[in-house]
Amino acid sequence: MNKSNQPVYISIAMNKYAYYSYCIEKEFEAGLLLKGWEVKALRAGQVNIKESYIILNSKEAFLINSNISALHFASPDTQCDAKRARKLLLGKHELNILSNIVQRHGYSIISLSVYWKNSWAKLKIGVGKGKKQHDKREVIKERNWRIEKMRITKNKFLTK
Repeated sequence: MNKSNQPVYISIAMNKYAYYSYCIEKEFEAGLLLKGWEVKALRAGQVNIKESYIILNSKEAFLINSNISALHFASPDTQCDAKRARKLLLGKHELNILSNIVQRHGYSIISLSVYWKNSWAKLKIGVGKGKKQHDKREVIKERNWRIEKMRITKNKFLTK
């Protein structure tokens, strides 16, 4: 905690592709159940969540297909599986909400970012529907127009 008793957030990895491919409607914060070598790898920034997703299995949530690379100086006697399923720490109420949304409406649960909240590793997950190709093109057009509009207004103010 800092001086104003606010938690300190330090980003480790982000999944920018998730915002491009999915229309995220709801976000949750989950803890990660990690082994010692995984925590060390997170501190070194050796994590990739670009292709990861979350599955719900008998009232538990698991992070699938995330890659936490073992450090080269890890102990040789430890088994380091970089792609293993990692359990997410969520409350019963959050798990019920997630399972209802996924079962009823056909949404997907995607990992958005991994970060440190004080000294705890947290995962921001999002619930959303996949975008169609024309939706993705529309997002690109809007972004390009926003950039062009800023250029026009900047040049307009500079010429006066």
